[in-house]
Amino acid sequence: MRIRIVDAFTDRPFSGNPAGVLLLDAFPADAWLRKVAAEVNLSETAFAHPLPAGGEADWALRWFTPTTEVDMCGHATLATAHVLHTTGTATGTVRFAARCGVLGATAEADGTITMDFPTSPLTPVPGPDGLEKALGAEVVAVHDTAAHIGDLVVELRDEAAVRSLAPDLAALKAMSSRGTIVTAAAERPDSGYDFVSRGFFPAVGIDEDPVTGSAHTALAPYWSARFGRDELTGLQGGARTGLVRTRLRGDRTLLGGRAVTVIEGVLHA
Repeated sequence: MRIRIVDAFTDRPFSGNPAGVLLLDAFPADAWLRKVAAEVNLSETAFAHPLPAGGEADWALRWFTPTTEVDMCGHATLATAHVLHTTGTATGTVRFAARCGVLGATAEADGTITMDFPTSPLTPVPGPDGLEKALGAEVVAVHDTAAHIGDLVVELRDEAAVRSLAPDLAALKAMSSRGTIVTAAAERPDSGYDFVSRGFFPAVGIDEDPVTGSAHTALAPYWSARFGRDELTGLQGGARTGLVRTRLRGDRTLLGGRAVTVIEGVLHA
């Protein structure tokens, strides 16, 4: 079967967030899916298979980190939609049935793919004991996210603090069910993005995820409320970065980005 590595939330190779993508006829045993994801060893590998016509979704979609299955993943959904459209397997809007519900992905004329995800509610919470020490930075505010994400969203003082962060990952591991998203407003309004973020997920086997689409279902309402605008652009990443365009639509958040296939091969397993 064909296996592809796709860089998501970027229009050039070796940037954004890489994901493995396998299109299947049906889902094999979970143990096999986990072994493939561990072998690919990226933050997520997406597995998808077509569903019968006439249902609420066109494809079934699952995502695995090297160690566990996750409820929601933006960049691997973008990568899967990119593969479907660039191979001619699908056109227009593709509907994916996933653990977090039905997700839409629409290919635009310029190559951008816009995904329709559930907005994550945010709840202000006290920072866990030791959070500032684990991050090595002053914390401005902490919010918890919905169950399908399970992240802490942590606002830091400024963009420089986010960019220079070198956290204690072992200490962060126990502070949320999935990960910690640190964020701050962009330093300059003319930078081409409105806010920055970085994501650390040691609890699911990922030290740092370059561009976390699902986290933007929480970052979009957070920063839209701050800026008073429903359409924003976020820049995420440390060594690798990518841009996520967000449009807040009440209980749904639209996530837009580009993708590029960098590796295509045959899986002999």
